[in-house]
Amino acid sequence: MKDKLSRNLREKVLRLAASTGTKYPHVGSSMSCIDLIIETQFFQMKKNDKFILSKGHASLSLYVVLNKKGKISDKQLSTYFKEGGLFGVHPPPTFPEDIPLATGSLGHGLSFACGIAKADQIIKNKARKIFCLISDGECNEGSVWEAALFASHHKLKNIIVIIDKNGFQGIDATSNVLGDAASQEKWKSFGFNVIQCDGHSYFHLEKAFKKISNFKNNQPSVLIAKTVRGKGLKSIEGKMESNYFTLNNENVEKYLKELE
Repeated sequence: MKDKLSRNLREKVLRLAASTGTKYPHVGSSMSCIDLIIETQFFQMKKNDKFILSKGHASLSLYVVLNKKGKISDKQLSTYFKEGGLFGVHPPPTFPEDIPLATGSLGHGLSFACGIAKADQIIKNKARKIFCLISDGECNEGSVWEAALFASHHKLKNIIVIIDKNGFQGIDATSNVLGDAASQEKWKSFGFNVIQCDGHSYFHLEKAFKKISNFKNNQPSVLIAKTVRGKGLKSIEGKMESNYFTLNNENVEKYLKELE
C-alpha cells in the first residue's frame, strides 16, 4: 500500500511541476524526501502533532501529500506557481495548521520547532510531537546547531528531527562543501538520540520511528535517513542535475514512464 502511494504521489509531483514549466522546481529534492513525508504524515503523526518542512525547496512533496490528505483541495493545488496562487516553489504559511511558517531560507525550521516544543513544555502539553524535516546540506547552517543545543539543553524530547541525507546541496556534493555535517557522531555529541535507516524503505522507516518512540530519556531525537536525490527517475537518480531541470508537458511523459 505504501509503495503504491509513493508511486502515485511521485507522479503527482511530476505532473504539478510540468503544469507550469517552472525552471528548477527542485524535483530531485522532492523525490528524495517524499517517502519520509509520506511515512511521517500518514503513519506517524497524530491529530495535534506538527510537521515543519525546513528544506522548503522540496515543497512539491509536501503539497501533494497534504492534497492527498484532503488538507489542500485540487483547485487550490492547481494554483501552484501561478500569478496570485496560494503556493510557490518555497512554501508560504498559507495554511498555518499544516504549513506553520514560510521556509526555504535554510536553517530556520528547527529553531521554530524548538519554539513550539518549548511552549508545549511550559504549558505541560506532553502528548504532542514536533517533526522537523531538514536536509544534510542544511546542517551546514550555524542556526541548526544553535537550535540543536537549545533542544538538548532544555530536554525537548518531543522533537523528532528527520534528516534527508541525499548527499547533495546546491551545486555540489555535501562531502565537498563542509564534509559530513549530518553524521551520527555530530548529532550524538549535541545530546540527541540518533537512529539511522534507509529513507526509501517503509519497513525500515517504521522500525526507526518505533525505536525513537521507545527511548526513555528526555532528549530530542534525530532520524538520519539515507536517501537518493531524484529517487524513482532512473535517468537522473543520484545526479546533481536531478534538482535543476525543467519539466513541461512535452517531456513529462518520459519521466512518468521511468516511474513505471
